Amino acid sequence: MLYEQGRVKYEHATDNKVKEAFKTLAATEGIIGTLESLHAVAYAIKFVPKTKKEDVIVINLSGRGDKDLFILTEEFGDEGFRDYLKAKVKSKSEFF
Repeated sequence: MLYEQGRVKYEHATDNKVKEAFKTLAATEGIIGTLESLHAVAYAIKFVPKTKKEDVIVINLSGRGDKDLFILTEEFGDEGFRDYLKAKVKSKSEFF
C-alpha cells in the first residue's frame, strides 16, 4: 500500500556492499551492526553523496550485531579472528 501511494521506495544491497558497510560502521562508529540493519547502512553510504549537507538521514540499527560475528568471520575468511571466537566460545561453554 505504501509503495502504491509513492510513500516508500524499496532498495537492495549486495552481500559485498553489506560487508563493506559492516567494516565502515565498525571503524567509524565502533558499532557492530546486525546484517539486517547493515543493508540500510550500505544503501545510505550509496545514497548520502546525492543529498544536501543539511539533510538528515536516520537509520534504525536494530538487534545485536554480535550474533552475526560468526557469519561475518566466515565471509571475511579471517582465520585469526575465527580462532579467537572458537576459543571464546569454548571458554564460555565450560561454565555451562
